[in-house]
Amino acid sequence: MDVNELFWQAPIDDLKKGYIDQAAHFTCLLCGEKVEKGIIYPQEGLLYEAEKMMQHHITSAHHSVFHYLNGLNKKMTGLTEHQSHILRLFYEGKSDQEIKEELEIGSATTIRHHRFALKEKERQAKTLMVMMELLKEQDQKEEPFVPIHKTATMVDDRYNVTLTEEQQLLEKLFPNGVGKELVRFPKREKQKIVVLRAIANLFDQEKHYTEKELNEVIKPIYEDYVHIRRYLIEYGFLDRKADGSAYWVKK
Repeated sequence: MDVNELFWQAPIDDLKKGYIDQAAHFTCLLCGEKVEKGIIYPQEGLLYEAEKMMQHHITSAHHSVFHYLNGLNKKMTGLTEHQSHILRLFYEGKSDQEIKEELEIGSATTIRHHRFALKEKERQAKTLMVMMELLKEQDQKEEPFVPIHKTATMVDDRYNVTLTEEQQLLEKLFPNGVGKELVRFPKREKQKIVVLRAIANLFDQEKHYTEKELNEVIKPIYEDYVHIRRYLIEYGFLDRKADGSAYWVKK
């Protein structure tokens, strides 16, 4: 199960921590980093057992779970850029007066209005969450959908693909298996997502690739490897340095 599936399936309490406790290790829900249990980790002159090391990773790599979630695409959070900014200032303990001055807003009343609006969103989110949980308990035959990768740049109906449909499409477009030759690059957006997700899963999440190394993975799959490379970046599966000197799986 990839990190996106782990993230979306994790209970709220685990999401708040940013990691899950698995049999032999702790796994970061934000990036997939694993910390093996039963090992003492030296870090900056201190010794950490596994769970403390994972907590250290969350802080050093992501600042905090809140900051990571707050930085996600607005399609993921349901917040405007302005709301995300204000919410971060609330989290950092800024007073209404300090926020007013930082945002150059004329009145503290406006800040209180934002607090109220965010509380309203919280109530709506809780209500929807309970209803969806009850729906899942009632509808045991619901077909699971392809999980949306957290770094997706466009979140819409193109993700309306079930896992069964995904498997059938991959078998059709990769008759010799994913990683082998792609029959054709699809024009339909839903099918593009399926193909790009499968190709992105071929890359090592911990590795930085040169453009040449990236091309060597894609070339056996599709002749127009530049086309695939561009789409992997455009759809938020991969990221790169501005000068193209390094590429990596976006987390």
